[in-house]
Amino acid sequence: MGKALQTAVTSMRMLLRSQLSGPMQRLARDCTAVWPERTELENVLRHGLELLPYCKYLFILNDQARQITVNLSHNGLLPENFGRDRSDRPYLADAIAGEKFSLSNAYISRNARRPSLTAVQHILDKEGQLLGYLCVDFDLRELPLTREVYRQSEQWMQIKGDPAIRGGLFMQQRVDSAMDRRIDEVLDLIVELVEVHGVFHAKLHFSSSRATLWLLDDPFRYRILDIEDLTDPGICLAWPQHSYPDDAEIPVERVKDVFHTLRDLRFMDETIYLRAGSLNIFNGMVGLNFSCDGSHYMRWTEFLDKNVGFWLGSSNVEKS
Repeated sequence: MGKALQTAVTSMRMLLRSQLSGPMQRLARDCTAVWPERTELENVLRHGLELLPYCKYLFILNDQARQITVNLSHNGLLPENFGRDRSDRPYLADAIAGEKFSLSNAYISRNARRPSLTAVQHILDKEGQLLGYLCVDFDLRELPLTREVYRQSEQWMQIKGDPAIRGGLFMQQRVDSAMDRRIDEVLDLIVELVEVHGVFHAKLHFSSSRATLWLLDDPFRYRILDIEDLTDPGICLAWPQHSYPDDAEIPVERVKDVFHTLRDLRFMDETIYLRAGSLNIFNGMVGLNFSCDGSHYMRWTEFLDKNVGFWLGSSNVEKS
């Protein structure tokens, strides 16, 4: 997981902990007052459904991590879990190790097969000795967190591809594709679609002579153009005109430079060459996939700062 994404997840976990710790401490104290009467403990859990209206299940374990209540939920009781030994469940590890309140990492639930997590609160007697554990399960999709949209880091990212392809790199050689033979026509048309017809993300698959495009007017569906489409300027008649977005990260006058540099990387060497390249004008990111199956993602400014010699010089990194 990238650092920016990990930071976003950590922030959400801290917020969730702050929301849960108070209600669960109160419920644990109520459990202490009626311990170990099952009927009274289940009444406490019913109150817990009011304090934690977005929880999935509540249940109580003894100090050996064996369940001494049914599972309570907003949809009723699940008596089949009574008596279950949960000592080996990963979400109990921190609690069994001594942490009085713990929040598990997210996991895929056994029954619903959905991302979930479990909060565990120690139930202590008046002397502070462990009586058992109050456990609350949550379905991540039901949590009332205000989640900002995660923004991808703009840091240059390099990803190694299939080792089998890298291992056989020097046994292959670039073969001219239909797109290679008409590359200037293709690039002129792609640039026109981005600058004038609302294409905000364009990926050129040089080796298979196709393009995958996303449009501002219909962003949830991508279009696939083959080489006949990509060499027919008449297709512009079928695409609505759209002003270039003011909030695009890359200026309209530099779009052509990016695509022409992709062309240079395609023809830079007969062994090390570009298989596919993309540009997203809103995050300003360029994506590259080379013949060794290595991939790079970087800002357009950084991409244009590199010359062909740089990429040939980095081929040893790609092949490692």
